[in-house]
Amino acid sequence: MSDEEKPSGSSLYRGPSGDKRDKRERTRDREQGRVPEAHGRGYQSERPAARPRDEYSPPRSDRAPRDERSAPRREYASHAPSSNYDSHEHESAAPRAAREQRLYGVNACLASFAKRPEALRKVYLLEARIPHFKAVLAHCVKNKLGYRVVEEQDLAKLTGSVHHEGVCFDVLPAVEENLSHWLQHLPAGPCVAIWLDGVGNPHNLGAILRSAAHFGVAAVLLPKDDGLGLSGAAARVAEGGAEQVAIVRLGRSDNSVAQLKSAGFQLAATLVRGGQSLYKTKLPSRLVLVMGAEQIGVDKELSAITNLQIGIPGTGHVESLNVSAATAVLLSEWRRQQSQ
Repeated sequence: MSDEEKPSGSSLYRGPSGDKRDKRERTRDREQGRVPEAHGRGYQSERPAARPRDEYSPPRSDRAPRDERSAPRREYASHAPSSNYDSHEHESAAPRAAREQRLYGVNACLASFAKRPEALRKVYLLEARIPHFKAVLAHCVKNKLGYRVVEEQDLAKLTGSVHHEGVCFDVLPAVEENLSHWLQHLPAGPCVAIWLDGVGNPHNLGAILRSAAHFGVAAVLLPKDDGLGLSGAAARVAEGGAEQVAIVRLGRSDNSVAQLKSAGFQLAATLVRGGQSLYKTKLPSRLVLVMGAEQIGVDKELSAITNLQIGIPGTGHVESLNVSAATAVLLSEWRRQQSQ
């Protein structure tokens, strides 16, 4: 190739156009990490010049331990992606909020949605239940609420019961009222309420709520320090009745009795043994039935300050009725008398 045909420019292997450089000069340029000047401008190679051996850092074993280094470690917030289900539910790793309540049972869930659709937070159901809950699922889609089609064993774990009936809701619980607020908004005229004293079984509460809804009870009154409250089990047994009856949390018993009497109520304590026959007693139009636990009955001090002490006559073959069965009998008689 002639000099006229040589390409112009510079590289590590030759100098600028027209500048003759032999092999030793090119080798020296490479070792020093520079490229000869071209067109009056100095260029450096991207490869840094080699450092002498005595300038290298000491081995890692000579460095300070990691926990003694002064530079702080950078921490990053963890943003774990949420799981994406084909069921349109986006699960969160965070636990379910403590204030949410888990309801189960077809009638309990449908009644909750009919009464308080804004309280719904999440739905779990069997595929066979989808036709019964089309309106609920449409509400979930519209409001971006999670729902998930699950298996029988999943619902059993979620509810802690085999009596889930194929559906489970996570909802915000209904707010318990206090006695003063309930009395202020109570209309005049015939009214019946149930005071539960020492009743602790949620299934009994559920059965009482079912009877209460059937007979038009205005409220179920629960003592201040009583651990009983509306649970998923109670709501299922109530078969939708829990949404129709107010739950009122009382204060001190003596104050509560005084407030109720001031509002025109008479209190009737039901006794396991003794008391006048229900069917020989004229029941007042504004009545609070005080129901005690089975075998123990109503607390003696509370019974002493009630207006009436009544019992349900029977054969005597058993000691007493179940508290929920006794409540239904008493409510039926009160309603019969009010209709006359």
